[in-house]
Amino acid sequence: MITLEIMTRELCHELYKEWTNDESIYMDMNLFKTFVYNEEAVDRYFDSKQSSSRILFAVMLEGKPIGEVQLKEIDNIKKECTLSIHMQNDEAKDKGYGTEAEKLAIKYAFEELGMNAVNADTVLKNTRSQHVMEKVGFKFLREEGDFRYYKIEKK
Repeated sequence: MITLEIMTRELCHELYKEWTNDESIYMDMNLFKTFVYNEEAVDRYFDSKQSSSRILFAVMLEGKPIGEVQLKEIDNIKKECTLSIHMQNDEAKDKGYGTEAEKLAIKYAFEELGMNAVNADTVLKNTRSQHVMEKVGFKFLREEGDFRYYKIEKK
């Protein structure tokens, strides 16, 4: 069973020690870089995500982090935020874990944060992410540059 936990520095290190970037999505965008774990870089990454307009969750499976979900750009006036999700490696993909994590994050945004809408985007090549977004209820808004944009509204 998938759960979300507020990301701690320790969970962040545990997650990124087993991290693999997805070459198939980013290679032709000149964004792909092989990920090599670096303690200082992970500390900087974790520190950069600490803000009042962002919540970083660890996607947990059987006590181990297998991905991360962020609710970012939290706007308490417009009652909207943006969701992003990244799974650790191929072992964490195509098993429904990302779908469950997105559902939990959306529920948290609506019920705990009082948001009325959650936005998301994905690179054009990431059809797996697009499928998951549509499966959990996101509606396609537009395609712009290398990205597709989505939104889900509270019912």
